Amino acid sequence: MSLSTLAPPKGSTGRTKRIGRGPGSGHGKTSTRGHKGYYSRSGSKRRFAKEGGQMPLHRRLPKRGFWNPFRVEYQVVNLGDLAATPAQGTVDVAGLRRLRLVRSGSKPVKILGEGALDRALVVQAHAFSRVAAEKIASAGGRAETVPFGSAAMAAKK
Repeated sequence: MSLSTLAPPKGSTGRTKRIGRGPGSGHGKTSTRGHKGYYSRSGSKRRFAKEGGQMPLHRRLPKRGFWNPFRVEYQVVNLGDLAATPAQGTVDVAGLRRLRLVRSGSKPVKILGEGALDRALVVQAHAFSRVAAEKIASAGGRAETVPFGSAAMAAKK
């Protein structure tokens, strides 16, 4: 097998439906919209919830549980991931980004205690689990909590 012999599975690719290209295309004249009615007009929007008088799916399904709008969702980094990097001295959120352990700054970073840390590091993050803070301290390092959000960014500048 080589890259030149790769092909999509049989039947998985088809020709795109070219709409409004004349009667020979099979999709000309009304351009698959049918005759008259709201959905044949320009500017009409097919609403995903509209089911023509039938109760929409999102109203038929039962509601379960509680969605907390104030929930904080973290990007997590395990201590084992930190130990696998060549980081020395201080590791902050920007350093974790450079090491590609976290993505952009849209979510706060939390350090979890999975794995072992073999050297003394000063780790700066938005949150630490209790086990992670203990393991960092036992390795001779320090766990420093830094604030998250636009107020923290404005104070930094």
